[in-house]
Amino acid sequence: MFSPSLHTQRHQFVIDFVVNNKPQKVVDLGCCECKLLKKLKFHRQMKLLVGVDINGATVKKHMYGLAPLSTDYLQPSEDELRIELYQGSVTEKDARLRGFDLVTSIELIEHLSLASLSRFSEVVFGYMTPLAVIISTPNSEFNPLLPGLKGFRHSDHKFEWTRAEFKSWALKVCKDYGYTVEFTGVGPAPPGQQESVGFCSQIGVFRCLGGRDACGPLLDDEDDVCSYTLLYSVNYPSLRDNNTLRRVLVNEVMFWAENLKKRFVEKMAEKDDAEHSAAVGAEMEDESVSIPLAVLWVCSPKISTLSGCLNNLRHFLMEEPKVTLNQDGSAVLLLEKGILKILARINVI
Repeated sequence: MFSPSLHTQRHQFVIDFVVNNKPQKVVDLGCCECKLLKKLKFHRQMKLLVGVDINGATVKKHMYGLAPLSTDYLQPSEDELRIELYQGSVTEKDARLRGFDLVTSIELIEHLSLASLSRFSEVVFGYMTPLAVIISTPNSEFNPLLPGLKGFRHSDHKFEWTRAEFKSWALKVCKDYGYTVEFTGVGPAPPGQQESVGFCSQIGVFRCLGGRDACGPLLDDEDDVCSYTLLYSVNYPSLRDNNTLRRVLVNEVMFWAENLKKRFVEKMAEKDDAEHSAAVGAEMEDESVSIPLAVLWVCSPKISTLSGCLNNLRHFLMEEPKVTLNQDGSAVLLLEKGILKILARINVI
């Protein structure tokens, strides 16, 4: 009935919220096959992305789809990103999930018994205390429009609420735990029926009253509770890590140095005098070509950005065994065995 599909629309709703609000710490409750997490990881303003699901086998089957790609190593982001996946119940507390910017619960609460739902509210809003919560759940008023549907939409659903029932529950949560809520949804009804039927999936967007100061995690006796089992964790390559920064910087320096050396040797072979070095700013040193760091700095904006200043660049390269500097550390030396033959041919030596 829907194009794009309903689950795609639900995920896109979360993505749009992330784009507009830029949370840095996000947890997806009921992450299942990690499809939402795989989309969120590309929004690299986030520093921590967490998924929780009671079905550990499903998470294990799909978790490696969250591993960094080869491009993440070739072009690391300036920002840090850590991804963690846990097996656990959303009705149990775990101190590692406190104080997040955003908690998502997409088509999850309808799988809980009413007793478990009360515990879910206490854990998410009273214990985790995120800045924002996005909860989606089926709208039972839409069910008569779904072809061939008899009963609930899924055999594991414990309930499916009308808009009024969802609103009643959400407002009680707000009153009990200090949140506001806005109601919306995805999967609109056919023309002329939206007002009377509503969205196929209804959504509540909860925001903490008073912001971070009001919703920050409070110290209590359960601060050290860790009831979830960590299944997977990975740190994405980041330029904030000195080893990654040095690797990227050295690769960039060597790329430009080799490029300039090639141009230098070609210019020498073409010229009849010793003014060849002015073409690329390089110089001869025995059987090596000397590429000044100042020239590399000007040629590559990436080198200047990564190192910050020429002095930093020199210190980075002095500690790198792959790079040979001249005696005063002002230039990169690259071996060129054919350079003496070229010099002899053009009567420089």
